Amino acid sequence: MIGKDQLPEKFRDIINRQVDKFKVRVFTDEVDEIPSVDDIPGESSAKWLKIKDVVCVYVDMKNSTKLSASHHAGTTARSYTLFTGTAIRLFKEFGASYIDIRGDGVFALFNSNKVHAAFASAVTFKTFIQSEFTTRVTNKTSVDTGVHIGIHQATLIVSKIGLRKSASRGDMHNEVWAGKAVNMASKLASLSDNDEIYVSDKYYSNLSSHKALYSCDCNEPVLLWNEVDLTHDDKFSFNTARVLESVWCKQHGAEYLNDILAAD
Repeated sequence: MIGKDQLPEKFRDIINRQVDKFKVRVFTDEVDEIPSVDDIPGESSAKWLKIKDVVCVYVDMKNSTKLSASHHAGTTARSYTLFTGTAIRLFKEFGASYIDIRGDGVFALFNSNKVHAAFASAVTFKTFIQSEFTTRVTNKTSVDTGVHIGIHQATLIVSKIGLRKSASRGDMHNEVWAGKAVNMASKLASLSDNDEIYVSDKYYSNLSSHKALYSCDCNEPVLLWNEVDLTHDDKFSFNTARVLESVWCKQHGAEYLNDILAAD
């Protein structure tokens, strides 16, 4: 309990009201798909929505701190716009049901029936990074940039928390996604150093398309994914991940992308 002499009353009142909310039992209502933003409940309902097997694709700009610290604000802004704006538009086009920005990163949530669309979106964004983004930004700034990418699939719960828009302030009422999908995807992305895509074994096990797993017919097809042991890394709730280094083939990429999407 915070004493009356420890904080002014107006701040203690805020904290006490939130503590009272904590004492109220919250329940979850399971839904089949990621809800629209308008259908996500707020704090007053004491209800969260629960969605099984959501796929999260998390992308994070490499060396963004160095870029921000060492270059003109205009150059930094252009780089962020190119990275973030492209990510949002590509994820939307691939059918993501929810997209959000976290600092210099973007995460997209896909329903469980869009496992291959999530994969295709990640490879497409990685292809953009290597073909366009890195070249343009490095030539302009000399910063060694790129992308970190992680994908995980898990149950999420969601609610809106904060203050609704009023006459005296803007909207401070945002969706909060709790659970391992976003958290683990972000941690997997942190393993990536040279634009690799790191995915959890749970997500990997749901990739059924042969073309999502093996190289194209330019040469003898080989498995594209390498296994990563995470046994000694306590950041993760699983012991094994997979890593992909390739981008879309310049000769067969479009064909493979469309065939992989059809697997959903």
